[in-house]
Amino acid sequence: MSVFTEETRARAREIIARYPADRSRSALLPLLHLVQSEEGYVSPAGVEFCAEVLGLNKAQVGAVATFYTMYKRKPTGDYLVSVCTNTMCNVLGGQEVYDTLAEHLGVGHDETTGDGKITLEHAECLAACDYGPVMTVNYDFFDNVDPQGALGVVEELRAGGRPMPTRGARLCTLKEMAVQLAGFADEREGAVADGGPGEPTLRGVRLAEQHGISVPGFDPNTPIRSKEAEAQK
Repeated sequence: MSVFTEETRARAREIIARYPADRSRSALLPLLHLVQSEEGYVSPAGVEFCAEVLGLNKAQVGAVATFYTMYKRKPTGDYLVSVCTNTMCNVLGGQEVYDTLAEHLGVGHDETTGDGKITLEHAECLAACDYGPVMTVNYDFFDNVDPQGALGVVEELRAGGRPMPTRGARLCTLKEMAVQLAGFADEREGAVADGGPGEPTLRGVRLAEQHGISVPGFDPNTPIRSKEAEAQK
């Protein structure tokens, strides 16, 4: 008997329907997030489910699931705490943040606390160098973080709180985030309105406005050309 509910199967059909019939395998990435939202990781059953609904074999699905680090292959905590220890953040103190959390939580890279709340990991780069050192919780950012600030975040999480990240909406669990990554709206009250982008994020937009820089408009209803149509050009 499948571990996946009928709701998950209905969502899987909705995801697949977003893509042209001859490109249904493009739905694999959001489908992997979908199964992760149900089990908290991509289990062998999740791989089998994705293969079944897309008409692929398990090796094809597994190759993708093991390539991307956002797909977890073992049970993961409610909150995935990722600390950037790449060059810029490391110079600014990222390794100290990671070491402090590892010692305090009693876990190492890709390990989960005994209460199942926190999984800690090194992150190679979180694409926010101008905010370094950076830590994310379920991919939401905590900017310019220091060891004491990081400890405060994880202790609030372990106590049942959901602290506000520096940018974006109030924290959700990893399973809830996986639903969003699969392409479904976050229905939590205040999920969008709770936070906003930081000034460095908006700096490029403001400069573009100041200098009159824009890009051509795009019609989202533009049809996707098939391989056959492209070949006839």
